[in-house]
Amino acid sequence: MARISCHSHIKGLGLDEEGNASDTSSGLVGQKPARESMGIIVDMIRSKKMAGRAVLMAGPPATGKTAIALALAQELGNKIPFSLMVASEVYSSEVKKTEVLMENFRKAIGLRLKEIKEVYEGEVTELVPCETENPLGGYGKTISNVIVTLKTVKGSKQLKLDPTVYELIQREKIEVGDVIYIEVNTGSVKRQGRSDAFATEYDLEAEEYVPLPKGDVHKKKEVVQDVTLHDIDTANSRSDGGQDVLSMVGQLIKNKKTEITDRLRSEVNVIVNRYIERGVAELVPGVLFIDEVHMLDLECFTYLHRALESSISPIVIFATNRGRTVVRGTEDIKSPHGLPADLLDRTMVIKTMPFTKEEILQIIKIRSQFENVELDDEALVHLGEIGFNSTLRYALQLLSPANYLAKIYKTNIVDLKLIKEVADCFMDAKTSAKTLIKEDEKFMK
Repeated sequence: MARISCHSHIKGLGLDEEGNASDTSSGLVGQKPARESMGIIVDMIRSKKMAGRAVLMAGPPATGKTAIALALAQELGNKIPFSLMVASEVYSSEVKKTEVLMENFRKAIGLRLKEIKEVYEGEVTELVPCETENPLGGYGKTISNVIVTLKTVKGSKQLKLDPTVYELIQREKIEVGDVIYIEVNTGSVKRQGRSDAFATEYDLEAEEYVPLPKGDVHKKKEVVQDVTLHDIDTANSRSDGGQDVLSMVGQLIKNKKTEITDRLRSEVNVIVNRYIERGVAELVPGVLFIDEVHMLDLECFTYLHRALESSISPIVIFATNRGRTVVRGTEDIKSPHGLPADLLDRTMVIKTMPFTKEEILQIIKIRSQFENVELDDEALVHLGEIGFNSTLRYALQLLSPANYLAKIYKTNIVDLKLIKEVADCFMDAKTSAKTLIKEDEKFMK
C-alpha cells in the first residue's frame, strides 16, 4: 500500500489547452494566477528556454507553494529531472554547504544517452534455473546457471546465462511472457513490458503490453537511457568506475577517485560537452526546488549566483513564506523575503494568496475523499471554519485522528461531535501561542 502524504492528491497544474486554470482540477484548488504563471514556466522548460533562470514563489504559510511546485513535477513527467530540497539541509557537520547545493544542482540536470549496444532481445518463453550441490557443503543447493529462451517474430534462441544474470532477472521480476533485452557486454537485463499476446480485454490495466520484437534475437539496438550528472559523478568517484550506462563516460575518466571533487565534476563536464557536440548525448535541464529558501545564508546565496550563471544549470524554483526580514548570515541587512537584493533581481516572482473559506472547504473535501474519510455536511463546514480561523494545515491534520475515533465508536461517518472532540484533544498553533502569553509565569524561562 502506498503511503499517503500531504500532497499525494496532486496530479498536475489543472490547466486547459489554452493554459487557463479552473477553480478545481488535478487536486489543486484556487491560486489560479499562480498556476497559470507556472504553466508558462512548464512550456518554457519543455522548449528548453528556461535553463539557468530562477523563479521565486512567495506567499503566506499554507497557500499551496509546495503543492504547485510538485504539480509542476507531475506536468513535466519522469523524463525531466526534478530535485526537491529544504534549505536547512545545507547545514551539516559532515558536508560543506556549497557541496550540498552543488549535489542537488547536478541531480536536477539530466543527460539522455544514446548508445548502439549488442543485445539479446525477445519474449521469454523459457526460464529455468539449474541447481547444483553447494561447493561449500551443507544441505542447500546453489544456482549454477539459468536457461533462458527468447522468441522474436523471426525465430527463437536458447541462452545459458551466468547466475549473476539470474539475480538481475529476479530483481526485475521477469517471468515467462515478458519482453526483455540482455546486454551482451555487461549482462544487464531490462524488462520492456508484457508481450501483447497476453493482453486481456480489460479497459484499464496497470500492466504495459509491448509487441513481439522483430528481427533476430541477437542484434544491435539503439538504447536510450536517462541519467543525471550526479549519477555520473557518483559512478566515477567509486574505485570501480562507472557501470552499464555510465561506462561510456567512465571509460574516459580515471577511476581512482574516491570522492566527488570539483576537479572530477569539471572532467565530467568536459566529457559530457564532447558527447553533446558529437550528438551521442542530449542535455536535459531539470528543475531544482528549494523550499524555505530564506534559511540559506549569504555564503549560499553567493554560491547560487555562480551556479546559475554556469553553462550547465537547471531551472531553480525558490519558495518562502517570509516578508521583509534579515538576510541570514548578516546582522542588519534586511531584504524582501530574506533574499539579497541582487539575487532577488534575477528571479521571476510568483505570488500565492490566502485561500478563501470556500476554497478551504473544497480542499478539505478533496483530502477527505483521498484519505477515505467520510464527513457529514456539518463536520465539513466546521472543519472549514477551523481552517479559516486557524490554519488549513491544522484542519487537515484533524482528519486522520477523527477517522480513527470513528472506528473506535464503530461508525463509518465522521460527524460534528467527533470533529469537536478531536479539536479539543489537539491544540492549534494560534491557540498555543495565546496560552503561552496568558500563562507565561507558569513556564520556565
